Amino acid sequence: MKSQALQELVKRIFSDEKTKLQFTSDPDSVISQFALTDQEKRAVLTAYAKLGLVTSNSQQLEAALKPTYTWYSPIP
Repeated sequence: MKSQALQELVKRIFSDEKTKLQFTSDPDSVISQFALTDQEKRAVLTAYAKLGLVTSNSQQLEAALKPTYTWYSPIP
């Protein structure tokens, strides 16, 4: 993942149990704490809707977000 805010969100969800529980009950409340673009927010919510929080690490969420790299990668 290239977006630092997106990386931090995923890291926090998978490393902090309180954040994980809050995310599962109210994803928008957690997402709003990070400086994500609208596209990043939609990607996270879409990936979560499709996958849930299936594992204790971010590999599946990161894999789901990979196809969206082009819209949040910095333009050279």
